[in-house]
This record gives sequence, C-alpha cells and structure tokens, in this order.
Amino acid sequence: MDCIFCKIIKGEIPSKKVYEDELVYAFNDINPMAPVHVLIIPKQHISSVNEVTPENSAVISRIYEVAAKLASELGIAESGYRIVSNTGADSGQTVFHLHFHLLGGTKLRFEMC
Repeated sequence: MDCIFCKIIKGEIPSKKVYEDELVYAFNDINPMAPVHVLIIPKQHISSVNEVTPENSAVISRIYEVAAKLASELGIAESGYRIVSNTGADSGQTVFHLHFHLLGGTKLRFEMC
C-alpha cells in the first residue's frame, strides 16, 4: 500500500508526533490552517468514513477521546475548536486514509460548516 499516513505511522516518513497509542496516531499538520492544526488518524488503514463498520468503529470513539485530550493539553478546549473529516474527492479529501483535523487557537470562520 502506498498510503502516506501508513508510512508516517510506520516511521518511514517523519512527522511531529503529538500523541500515540495502540489505536491512534496524531501529529501536527505540515500545512496548518490554524495556530493549532493536528491530524488524528487510526493506525488501521480505513480509507474514509464510508469504510467505518461495526468491526472497526471503536477507533472513532478513541479518536474523539484523543481530540478532547489534545484540545485540553494544547489550551484550546475552553475557547473552542473544530474537528473536521472530509470524505471523498468532492469534499476535499486528498489522502485516502481516514483522518480528523483538530483546529483551534483562533476564532475560526463559519463558512461551509
């Protein structure tokens, strides 16, 4: 598989890791759209939300738990933050490995939310 996020998880491509456990890996986005912009991904390759099943859905709960933990640690929990996951090319998904953007640290725009 030639997935960039799978390669990041394996350490084949460097990243600025901010969190890791047995299910989830989180790292700073290389093209941040906000002062805090962390990508949170499952270690298991799941292409998009369309591939979430009863067998792999526990990782989604874990991703949201990690997002809340990181928001608190990064000082954006109280002021507010956004969690975004794009699904499919028309939504802007460019890496077809399920991922969630944790964005905060500034007043975020409301267009298209």
